[in-house]
Amino acid sequence: MTDPTPSVLFVCVHNAGRSQMAAGWLRHLAGDAVEVRSAGSAPAEQVNPVAVEAMCEVGIDITGQAPKILTTQDAAASTVVITMGCGDVCPYFPGQRHEDWKLDDPAGQDIAAVRLIRDEIGDRVRALVAELRPAG
Repeated sequence: MTDPTPSVLFVCVHNAGRSQMAAGWLRHLAGDAVEVRSAGSAPAEQVNPVAVEAMCEVGIDITGQAPKILTTQDAAASTVVITMGCGDVCPYFPGQRHEDWKLDDPAGQDIAAVRLIRDEIGDRVRALVAELRPAG
């Protein structure tokens, strides 16, 4: 393969719910075919336990993840940057694809609400994987 591996950065405010679930989905669906990053503009101390539980229900373990601060280096190294409620804080670099996914914040939500958010993120990540896969 001569093309570099695409890389995706998921960004939300606390890097504890939406971006962690999206990164978990992408790692699960794309494996090593895509480099996955997630970060937040104001990271929480831990990943949302309800998000962890919801992802576990679909066989995706995000317990080993920890919220990270958004860095210019991570943003610059990413082919695709997907923001979830904090689009204004993410730097833009030439040649990058940027999307803002409008999603409810799972913070403070019960498991039923987080399942809906999880499933919507899963659908969006599946579509992203299909777009990132080279034809052939």
